[in-house]
Amino acid sequence: MLIMAVRSAIYSQSIKREEKPGVWNVPHISDVYLIQGSLLRQGLTAKQNEVNVQIKTDSSDEKQRRNYYPSFVLTENPSLDSDMAFSQSLRDNGVFLFLTNLFEFGHLVNSESFVTHHKHNDLYEIYSNQMDWEKRYIHENYSKNLDTDTVIEQPCPDVHWFPVVSETFCKHIIEELENFGKWSDGSNSDPRLAGGYENVPTRDIHMNQVGFEQQWLYFLREYIRPVQEKIYTGYFHDPPRSLMNFVVRYHPNEQPSLRPHHDSSTYTINIALNRPKIDYEGGGCRFIRYNCSVIDLRVGWSLIHPGRLTHYHEGLPVTKGVRYIFISFVDP
Repeated sequence: MLIMAVRSAIYSQSIKREEKPGVWNVPHISDVYLIQGSLLRQGLTAKQNEVNVQIKTDSSDEKQRRNYYPSFVLTENPSLDSDMAFSQSLRDNGVFLFLTNLFEFGHLVNSESFVTHHKHNDLYEIYSNQMDWEKRYIHENYSKNLDTDTVIEQPCPDVHWFPVVSETFCKHIIEELENFGKWSDGSNSDPRLAGGYENVPTRDIHMNQVGFEQQWLYFLREYIRPVQEKIYTGYFHDPPRSLMNFVVRYHPNEQPSLRPHHDSSTYTINIALNRPKIDYEGGGCRFIRYNCSVIDLRVGWSLIHPGRLTHYHEGLPVTKGVRYIFISFVDP
């Protein structure tokens, strides 16, 4: 059996196990392969003995040995790397290479770009190791949002609610930011912004402060945009743009609530990061025009609502504990 990455059009098909399971004959393999050790050792021995050992008898045993143990001569062609030379040698000896995705034996992890200076370094692996990132940080029911027969909950007019990230993500992002510790003071003066002024200030940390801005923009494209396109039919913007991605901390002794305001966005993402009635009491979001409040927010679930004109809203007071929410103003 061969387990491999394939430099051909077959690769893009074969990695989608659910869509296209099968076995393919391929001309070239690279990176990882599993070979019977005795076969390879026999080939190396043959090379050391001037290649192609002369068969002294024509016995059926010797013929069988030569059929099963051909000599693998790596070409000295400088234009071929070791993988290409190895594959060519196999083909020249009548040994065919096969790829199968019928079984899962694990996968390779790209560690070249792995950072080690954050509290939770795996948070930053959404590009390099997206499969592992999804298993750890995407909500187990996220994919149901995209099913054609799934109706996204709508607690208030044009305000939708859906699961997107796991409790592990919520825990890790809170711990990452508390470890960073540089929360804004909640005043209108904010040197992080162009012009240095915030009209509706919160106590928050921006994602560019902790090196998570580009990762989060990728998250918006991969996991928020598909749900948005389902909810708000006819609105497409790929990739989504967001200049403001931040986590807000509400605390009774700091900033317990937020005054009524419009968001600077086409639509806003508001993800609940911790547990109502356990980690905090009170809180929630009230949409004033509709006199409709969303309280007891579910951990890892996101509210999505229009930003300007219609959805004037306020943050309801937190009376005990600390409440954290992740906010993105998308397509300002």
